[in-house]
Amino acid sequence: MKKFDPETFGPLLGGTARAWRMKLDQRLKPMGLSQAKWRTLIHLSRAPEPLTQSQIAERTGIEEPTLVTLLHRLEKEGWVVRKHLARDRRCKTVHLQPRTQRVINRINATALQLRRELIRNIPTRDMEVCVRVLNHVRERIDRAPGGNGSRGKPK
Repeated sequence: MKKFDPETFGPLLGGTARAWRMKLDQRLKPMGLSQAKWRTLIHLSRAPEPLTQSQIAERTGIEEPTLVTLLHRLEKEGWVVRKHLARDRRCKTVHLQPRTQRVINRINATALQLRRELIRNIPTRDMEVCVRVLNHVRERIDRAPGGNGSRGKPK
């Protein structure tokens, strides 16, 4: 096994996450969903209550003006509906339409299949160590002063 080089950790972590999303994106393309669309729908489906546009932007890493355009398309296609908050008419929450649950189920099933393929035959102990290390790094990010410690659901 190669000696650990701390300089490779960040690029490997980011590159792996990006490659994983791209592989899932390839599998979801036939459903007519771009990565921006399916990631947004998944974040909405996992939230315990409807999210505001700014919360979605923060969780997905999409700039708000770009997100507004995306949400407009999702609304036009019948996946979501935006509603004004009663207490603040400037703020809108985004709600999944009932028909969206079927596509969410397909996205989740496709993601589960990919995850099984990618981690198949990796020893459980190795996966436990990996998850423990990633949790430690994430906790330090969350505690770091002045950083973006926003902790949405994993992407």
